[in-house]
Amino acid sequence: MLKKLKSAERLFLLIKKQFPLNVSSVSKGKIFNEMQRLVNDDPESWMSAISIWKNLLELDAKKDKLSQRDANPLKRKVEENDITNPKKLKTEQMQELQESRQCQLEKQMEEETVEQDFLTNREKSQEAFQNDVVKAVDTPDQKDLTFRVSCRCSGAIAKTFTGQEVGRVIGIALMKQYGWKADLRNPNLEIFIHLNDIYSVVGIPVFRVPLASRAYIKTAGLRSTIAWAMASLAEIKAGAFVLDPMCGLGTILLEAAKEWPDVYYVGADVSDSQLLGACDNLKAAGLQDKIELLKVSVIELPLPSESVDTIISDIPFGKKFKLGKDIKNILQEMERVLHVGGTIVLLLSEDHHKRLQDCEQSGIPLNSKGSHTDEPGIEKCLNPGEKTDLSDTVSSSSEAISQGGLDKMPPFGSLVLMECYQVSLGRTDAFIYKYRKSHSLGL
Repeated sequence: MLKKLKSAERLFLLIKKQFPLNVSSVSKGKIFNEMQRLVNDDPESWMSAISIWKNLLELDAKKDKLSQRDANPLKRKVEENDITNPKKLKTEQMQELQESRQCQLEKQMEEETVEQDFLTNREKSQEAFQNDVVKAVDTPDQKDLTFRVSCRCSGAIAKTFTGQEVGRVIGIALMKQYGWKADLRNPNLEIFIHLNDIYSVVGIPVFRVPLASRAYIKTAGLRSTIAWAMASLAEIKAGAFVLDPMCGLGTILLEAAKEWPDVYYVGADVSDSQLLGACDNLKAAGLQDKIELLKVSVIELPLPSESVDTIISDIPFGKKFKLGKDIKNILQEMERVLHVGGTIVLLLSEDHHKRLQDCEQSGIPLNSKGSHTDEPGIEKCLNPGEKTDLSDTVSSSSEAISQGGLDKMPPFGSLVLMECYQVSLGRTDAFIYKYRKSHSLGL
């Protein structure tokens, strides 16, 4: 059930959560003592979390073994037919085992490439890794358990300490308290510490590879958790016509088609390289029959007016590609092809968000076509033909903007803003906007 969660970036077993560390008027020595108390004050919570973590790994290992057994046609053949040639069977089994090991190794190496922060030993299979963990945790004094501390600091504490400093303090405390051994490259256990101005949290990642690293996506574009969140806001219904007019590598459409399969999906882009990447992704996910790709410009969509039920798109941020047409032209064309009552969900940069707010505050009027009249300062435009992917790390949390903020954001003609959410893309923030078309452009 946990593995099926789509909007969760990573999952952790919570060991401890408390108020933030006070770094304003306290010496470094006292702060280090407070950090060590995260380890020393409540050993029962640590042992409880370790026990649950071990049980989850054992469950996962058993499930994998059952799946492998059920999926092994050679084993079923032996059970059904006792006259099978033993020599031939042994040869086939050896070939099957060799292929299975090769596939397992390739899969593990792919996961290492996707998530370099969670490297595993390439010569070790996942099953062997799990067995080592179970063996280490079953040891009475747990001396064989190896660990690594991953730390994230933000806010006031980040101005005083680096993540490495905090990790070193926590690591020494763990070695003294429980006798575990540090292993930065291939540990049995990872301890995650997050210190900010809101709370101090200690936990254990439930899975070695984050849930955001989807097995069915060959080449990552927009972070899959954000793509799924956008699709879930779009209120997709069976039989609908869903369009992404700047699809890039097709991540949004992939996430939507996996969750809502009985829908007609179309992705458009003017970049050959992006469309080729999207095509590879569709084939890898087995969705080439569900999603149609078109090479067209977002400002010249070859679609009749009011023919699309839902539009979901990641609007280019203007940082990794050339700038061209204004965002108002993009929104105007989306507005044209969307039918009345239809929904548009967009991912916008902080700059786009600020421009929308500035337009409202400056009282810039809308023209008859529903787009803002020309004004200085909006020359920073977007060229959909040069769209590239987004691969920034995404925070699992999103913050809904207050209704008062929504009222200040200007509608584009017939597009009425319904919801707006702020999301973190690691080093930058973005905003998910949801619009609904209220009336026909001719009215």
